[in-house]
Amino acid sequence: MITQTVTVPAAGAALTGDLNLPPDARAVVLFAHGSGSSRHSPRNREVAAGLRTAGLGTLLIDLLTEEEERQDLRTAELRFDIPLLGRRLVAAIDWLEQWYGTQSLPVVLFGASTGAGAALVAAAERPGRVPAVVSRGGRPDLAGDALAAVRAPVLLIVGGRDQHVLRLNEEAARRLHAPHTLYVVPGATHLFEEPGTLDRVTEAARQWCDERLSTPAG
Repeated sequence: MITQTVTVPAAGAALTGDLNLPPDARAVVLFAHGSGSSRHSPRNREVAAGLRTAGLGTLLIDLLTEEEERQDLRTAELRFDIPLLGRRLVAAIDWLEQWYGTQSLPVVLFGASTGAGAALVAAAERPGRVPAVVSRGGRPDLAGDALAAVRAPVLLIVGGRDQHVLRLNEEAARRLHAPHTLYVVPGATHLFEEPGTLDRVTEAARQWCDERLSTPAG
């Protein structure tokens, strides 16, 4: 297992990430955090650990610099700057294509909350590198016109008790031209804090990745 703190250059910003790469990894799952969260998000780290047991590498990266995070704590504006976050995810995808351990690996995007919108924007920008997208409690609607340009299959995971976000996901799904599935976790709220609900997220994401990576395109 390669475990390394990395720095990803992105249009003048230096983004810090935690890269974990199992032996013979089949792909790298790049996490896009949202709503003021960072690479230290306990929920995303738990999902990432579960995916690594299935032979998938993970890159959890801060999409904002420390200075930007301090600004966002005051204004809550940058977490909704989907074009900015999307560009930085694209930079991370391009960096993975150049890093010696991940050059040949496809990149699955996993977006949470507002990060899901950024993940879909990045998937539309790099269709040849992204075979699958997963959204957890996400805001895919924030991807706007990029939704129609996404070519990778998309899994939308939403808590059954997260009614507002569920409606937004249903609306976004109707705008997707790519294959997609809306998976509702019964009894789960927005943060999937209820016992067993995050395990269901991890298992659904693992199966989605397995199916997509086993196809010729993946």
